[in-house]
Amino acid sequence: MPCSAIGGAGGGGGDSNGALSNFKLNESTFLASLMPKKEIGADRFIDAHPNYDGRGALIAIFDTGVDPAASGLQVTSDGKPKILDVLDCTGSGDVDTSRVVKADDDGCICGASAILSPVFKIAMCGFNAKFHTGASLFVNSSWKNPSGEWHVGYKLLYELFTDTLTSRLKRERRKKWDKQNQEEIAKAVKHLQEFDQKHSKLDDVNLKRAREDLQNRVDYLQKQADSYDDKGPVIDAVVWHDGEVWRVALDTQTLEDNPDCGKLANFVPLTNYRIERKYGVFSKLDACTFVANVYDEGNILSIVTDCHPHGTHVAGIATAFHPKEPLLNGVAPGAQVISCKIGDSRLGSIETGTGLTRALIAAVEHKCDLINMSYGEPTLLPDYGRFVDLVNEAVNKHRLIFVSSAGNNGPALSTVGAPGGTTSSIIGVGAYVSPAMAAGAHCVVEAPGEGLEYTWSSRGPTSDGALGVCISAPGAAVAPVPTWTLQRRMLMNGTSMSSPSACGGIALLVSAMKAEGIPVSPYSVRKALENTSVPIGCLPEDKLSTGQGLMQVDKAHEYLRQSRDVPSVWYQIKINQSGKTTSTTRGIYLREASAFQQSTEWTVQVEPKFHEGASNLEDLVPFEECIELHSSEKAILRAPDFLLLTHNGRSFNIVVDPTNLSEGLHYFELYGVDCKAPWRGPLFRIPVTITKPIAVISRPPLLSFSRMSFLPGHIERRFIEVPLGATWVEATMQTSGFDTARRFFIDSVQLCPLQRPLKWESVVIFSSPAAKSFSFPVVGGQTMELAIAQFWSSGIGSHETTIVDFEIVFHGISINKDEVVLDGSEGPTRIEAEALLASETLAPVAILNKIRIPYRPVESKLCSLSTDRDKLPSEKRIMALTLTYKIKLEDGAEVKPQVPLLNNRVYDTKFESQFYMISDANKRIYAMGDIYPSKSRLPKGDYNLRLYLRHDNVQYLEKLKQLVLFIERNLEEKDVIRLSFFSQPDGPLMGNGSFKSSVLVPGKKEAFYLGPPSKDKLLKFSSQGSVLLGAISYGKLSYVDKGEGKNPLKNPVSYQISYIVPPNKMDEDKEKGSSTCTKPVSERLKEEVRDAKIKVLASLKQDTEEDCLEWKKLSSSLKSEYPKYTPLFAKILEAVLSRSNDKDKVCHEKEVIDAANEVVDSVDRDELAKFFALRSDPDDEEAEKIKKKMETTRDQLAEALYQKGLALAEIESLQGEKPAKAEGAEGGEKIEDPLKPGSDLFESNFKELQKWVEVKSSKYGTLSVLREKRSGRLGTALKVLNDVIQDDGEPPKKKLYDLKISLLDEIGWQHLAAHERQWMHVRFPPSLPLF
Repeated sequence: MPCSAIGGAGGGGGDSNGALSNFKLNESTFLASLMPKKEIGADRFIDAHPNYDGRGALIAIFDTGVDPAASGLQVTSDGKPKILDVLDCTGSGDVDTSRVVKADDDGCICGASAILSPVFKIAMCGFNAKFHTGASLFVNSSWKNPSGEWHVGYKLLYELFTDTLTSRLKRERRKKWDKQNQEEIAKAVKHLQEFDQKHSKLDDVNLKRAREDLQNRVDYLQKQADSYDDKGPVIDAVVWHDGEVWRVALDTQTLEDNPDCGKLANFVPLTNYRIERKYGVFSKLDACTFVANVYDEGNILSIVTDCHPHGTHVAGIATAFHPKEPLLNGVAPGAQVISCKIGDSRLGSIETGTGLTRALIAAVEHKCDLINMSYGEPTLLPDYGRFVDLVNEAVNKHRLIFVSSAGNNGPALSTVGAPGGTTSSIIGVGAYVSPAMAAGAHCVVEAPGEGLEYTWSSRGPTSDGALGVCISAPGAAVAPVPTWTLQRRMLMNGTSMSSPSACGGIALLVSAMKAEGIPVSPYSVRKALENTSVPIGCLPEDKLSTGQGLMQVDKAHEYLRQSRDVPSVWYQIKINQSGKTTSTTRGIYLREASAFQQSTEWTVQVEPKFHEGASNLEDLVPFEECIELHSSEKAILRAPDFLLLTHNGRSFNIVVDPTNLSEGLHYFELYGVDCKAPWRGPLFRIPVTITKPIAVISRPPLLSFSRMSFLPGHIERRFIEVPLGATWVEATMQTSGFDTARRFFIDSVQLCPLQRPLKWESVVIFSSPAAKSFSFPVVGGQTMELAIAQFWSSGIGSHETTIVDFEIVFHGISINKDEVVLDGSEGPTRIEAEALLASETLAPVAILNKIRIPYRPVESKLCSLSTDRDKLPSEKRIMALTLTYKIKLEDGAEVKPQVPLLNNRVYDTKFESQFYMISDANKRIYAMGDIYPSKSRLPKGDYNLRLYLRHDNVQYLEKLKQLVLFIERNLEEKDVIRLSFFSQPDGPLMGNGSFKSSVLVPGKKEAFYLGPPSKDKLLKFSSQGSVLLGAISYGKLSYVDKGEGKNPLKNPVSYQISYIVPPNKMDEDKEKGSSTCTKPVSERLKEEVRDAKIKVLASLKQDTEEDCLEWKKLSSSLKSEYPKYTPLFAKILEAVLSRSNDKDKVCHEKEVIDAANEVVDSVDRDELAKFFALRSDPDDEEAEKIKKKMETTRDQLAEALYQKGLALAEIESLQGEKPAKAEGAEGGEKIEDPLKPGSDLFESNFKELQKWVEVKSSKYGTLSVLREKRSGRLGTALKVLNDVIQDDGEPPKKKLYDLKISLLDEIGWQHLAAHERQWMHVRFPPSLPLF
């Protein structure tokens, strides 16, 4: 995730460490503070070397995307293009343009958004044959297209925009829409008033219906205002090859008020950005810049927009060039960039594995010198994972210098994030604030006396002992932002800002190295930076916060000049503790109490690593260095004095003796210096971090830290050995001695194997001296760091010291199982509890509030990705595996897909990437996500979940073809299962021996039983193999009220509990033997033969005239044989309906009417009516059979009447006859039936249907809509149609929405029709989107 924040007091320097007194700004120093460069010596360097301002350096910006129209990002200081390429590496802007069309004689093509409703009879009745929801597109006659083939696609515009921009556009568009809607409401109300004035009495039924129609129009318009939901404009995209390059044009008319604007033919065609470096803007309203790239021979169009201002801001810090405002230049105004968007717009701005991999491919392809990546997150394994492997290859083989943010999770130790703070081949950058930055960019009332690290900047070491932070750089700037923000610049702060500041500084070095002929190597550059940085702070342990210090460009340049003939080598360090089988580490990190009882011996392996391609004879064989080893404290850290190092490496032993150290944090280093060239400084460093914890020996276990003094930016760290048996902490913080408000960061961190750091954090603001209480979980037996920090800018200017008293009380209930699994049986689970520290109230609470249902894929597809953006630098093609899962929801629910193997790991995984989409039968996308799945609300229905996995190793993907996926859903509050506890094993069955609570006394265990959920509480969708999940807690806070604590998740510590759903009980109805049939065998045989014949008839095809003749012959024969058998005539009607006759539609509709009449005539309606007038006995099995048969007959009758009505209306439409006006209206005449002149068969047929079913139901409602429409009551027709759509439990039917749009068009409500057309692209997309 991006490592930055927008605005606020986030961020010191001048020469050396930025120490200044009575700091004052003038105009020039104020402007310079907005884009800090003095702090890292960049301004001095450029003054001394004007042509080394980044010229010749190319930086890949891995971020949210860079706006090529942003201020300062057009050209370099020497007039070259600033941005050489703009790429969306995530695929979030991809458009499927595989559909190819030809232009007609007028140069018109059918755009992909021009959805034509299929020939549904319902949609046609009484309306136009086609409902066009997208305009025909005219191509510009001057565009060259030798093949004549136009690739078309479309995109919902909001999918390309950020949430902020979308919200702004929605507000603007809503204003216009509201104005139009209010005008139509006014017209509708006026018509209603005029009607009321004309008709004071409504004695006639038709007058009542007419008034009801007018009222329905008013109501409909008012409801639309309440339910308005803008899904945004749809833009058409056209791609073609002009004989030289692929070209792109967009039609953006839906964005414009002026119908002459945004037309396709007026668009200035674009091509891939790197070819011509041109971009477009969608409209003046959005002011959003976009870039186009074409892949896969025109079948994929990538429309590139940024997903946050972050990326443009980062690029501006590193390279912006403002010829008229040089003080606001970026650090390296002469450098060029390529923008690699790794933040996925579909996910907000979260990075994806696909985006990261493609970005690295692009950086290598473009032969970039540097990469800046201001993204990251915690990791469970440092220096590990698929992305790390690819980064190592890029750095070691292709010599890219990779710079990344260390993270914003400070002030506690071991909070550096991946990849910047945890990867050996990446330069991780911490965030520094100088007095000038504080006074200027952050506008504090009084600048700090000296520069310091931001409070939130992540700290080292990593869990395997590496330093974590390499160097520091300014962590805030007022830098360029995208044009859609409607401003030129913005303040942001974070390690996201310190990273491009450092990257820009390194670009200056690369510029100088290239100009001076010094070989560029990430190894030598890193060494120069580390050995010339200015320390921040005076304590050894400050390196854990700041790395080697504040980078200095000018000094690093001198170092590189001096070492130009020194081999470019990275000294890889591998450390193992002697006598232990623990994994290899990169440093020594003694944190737990057991490490301080005696000295420990460690084996250190130093391996010089050359860049790939180094010569064996010229580089490797001659390499030999005499290394002098230096310890920063020989009493603690002992090592040999010298080491002879060759290419094959050398190992040696060191001894660490922490036994005499005081409690708290200690940092030491062992470093190696070249005996022949000591000026080179340390060639390698072995960091040794020791955090000796305080032992808690008092009972009850309590620690107090009294009278701690705080000034802005001050941090107090306490390392505590959490007592065994402790599971949570209750803490109280008392502040005093200050005037203005104080802001504190309070962090608690514990490290456990193969877990991300267990971190609890709180930001607390004290407006006046007060006490605050906290509670948080802990792990017994593990060292806990408690970090309390006054925010760097909090209290500046008041000169009052804040006094803090902090008290910690440890609590704990130990149990014999951390995770409780109920196996689905009736037996209870025994749980044993004890309090090891002090008396505790044992008050167990358990709930099951989620269900996780497993699914296997029903389909798997493995393919090789064909575009060059998916070909690794090693020439390997990336493969993609798409798994499809079928999901059924019996009711609406909030669901979250879970893939335990892959979820929650971006960097610390060997798999490349994953992405899922959930769609319904109409291909509408309801949810999408990746490694961090989110909850999505889905209505009742059937869904497809497609999971997309990528890797270059096909064997890995083959193993995942049957990957189990879980759908997790939260239970409704009424369905949450509360479990019971018992003091006896038979309690769940007998219902006695309930266990509520007791007091645990140290030294005495207590046991109780957890009963399974009763079977009647299991949900209907709890199928076998499903798992009910929840939480269980055993203790509660000492300061909560008596009635609280009923929700285990709100108690200080809770554990997961799961219940495996057992097989369902046998259905008793299935156990009953089927009743004996009383019919004679001969009669049963006749029925079987009859049904078999009908089955054969239903199976016959009617594709050709010969097939139709065969079908008609058999159907006539069966009608003669079974003249009154309704199921036969129902099947014949089905067959007629399935047959299309485009040549003579009237004839076809008449066939439907004839078939429907035969069904109606076969039914004894009097007998049917009599049957439903009486109630049957539900316990009478024979009566139930008769009832089922009669219901089937009724449904067949209703379906025939329904289809007949549709056919009558369709004939009426096709023959162009006007339907009758509303009954009773002046001049109104009944329409003549097409078959029997003089009568209105539609109306009589409709009234017959009314006798048997609810005609406004979702199944038959369309006929009601047509009835109202043909009577001229369009408002009532819309109301009925809306009710039908809302009552329909199935996925939305396109034909109903087509009907709705036609009604709106006929009424003249164009703003509503346009709104519905936009929604059509959401509800009924022609195809699924690309991954």
